[in-house]
Order: sequence, then C-alpha cells, then structure tokens
Amino acid sequence: MEILRAPWRMKYIEYVALKREKGCFICSAAEKGVGEESLVLFKGEYGIVQMNLYPYNTGHLLVSPLRHVSSLGALKDEELLGLIKLVSTSIEAVKRALNPEGFNVGLNLGRVAGAGLEDHVHFHVVPRWSGDTNFMPIIANTKVIPEAVIETYRRIAKYRDLIKEK
Repeated sequence: MEILRAPWRMKYIEYVALKREKGCFICSAAEKGVGEESLVLFKGEYGIVQMNLYPYNTGHLLVSPLRHVSSLGALKDEELLGLIKLVSTSIEAVKRALNPEGFNVGLNLGRVAGAGLEDHVHFHVVPRWSGDTNFMPIIANTKVIPEAVIETYRRIAKYRDLIKEK
C-alpha cells in the first residue's frame, strides 16, 4: 500500500470539524453574515454568496437566495433576477482574484441530480483552469484542492465590492 502524506491537511480537517452544523448551512451562514467564520462574501436583500466548504475546485462559490426554498419556481421575480446578478458579479470577483480560464456554473435540483442540500436551492460557481484535472481523480479517485478554503476566501474577499445583486 502506498501512503499519500499531506500533513498540511490537518488544518482543513480541524476547520471542517468546527464548521459542521445541523440544519441548513446556507441559512446558518446567512444569519452569521459576511465574514471569515461564515465564509460569506456577500449578503444582500435577496441572496448570499459564500465559499463552498467542500469545494469541487479552488474558488468554488455557492450563490443562494436568502429565503429557504427548494426550487427556482418558488422564488419571486426580483429574487431570481438578484440571484442571476449575484452569479454574474461573483464570476467577476473570482476572475480578478484567481484569474481562471473558465467557469462551470449550475445547480443541482433533487438528490438524484447531485444536490447535497435539496431544501435550499443554490447555484454553484466553479472556476476552472487548464490542467486542474489530472490523473488523481482517475487513478486514485481523489481530487486535489491546492489551497485552503479560508485562504481562497481571503483572496476573493479583496474583490467583494464587485459582488452585487442589483
């Protein structure tokens, strides 16, 4: 058996253990408001933008309505417009902070579609770079995230003034 050593991961493991909560993590983050503890970059009238604690890739954001609803159809027109504006302006902030070459943007509706949290609809904004996928997911079924979430939060937070819902 080969052993993959990553001693710096302990900081992340301890951080995740502190953050684990019962209930809706999006609603909890919205209650806490903007800051490193909540990983919230923006909180407005209709929605919030927060870092994903379990990212698919470095800089993975979640854009969510403030109201706890499970479908886009349950949102009012102004909430929908606010969410799309947040997705768009979040992309601009991430472009400035991380200089990605592209983005995957979308949402998972229902558990069979991959939703980890079915009851609170949210968009995923995932920056992408050439070479960000390598042999690790194929050979070892392992994804490598090269930067701690809190460090990425700090880099993007420098551009949070670009994030707007109106």
